[in-house]
Amino acid sequence: MIQVEVVYALPHKQYKVKVAMSAGGTALDALRLSELQLLLPDTDLQQLEMGIYSRLLDGRSSPAPEDYVMRDGDRLELYRPLQLDPNKARLLRAARKKKRK
Repeated sequence: MIQVEVVYALPHKQYKVKVAMSAGGTALDALRLSELQLLLPDTDLQQLEMGIYSRLLDGRSSPAPEDYVMRDGDRLELYRPLQLDPNKARLLRAARKKKRK
């Protein structure tokens, strides 16, 4: 058995669940075992991007969540979708600053 942590942060609340799972389990297994879906029924957590200590599990440069084998002490992070593209936000800030001058 290994111990891992599954976390999901909302603007005003953070969910952090410790999970005991069999060695060889994947990131998706850890998510299912965390039972966070019961606490957040309106959110399809499996559709969110996931990472291990800020390293995105994207299936390209690192394994996909269904392929990543969790290790003892790993922290599975669930990432909320961005409200606004960072490049667009920068352009909006620059336009507001220019307008003030």
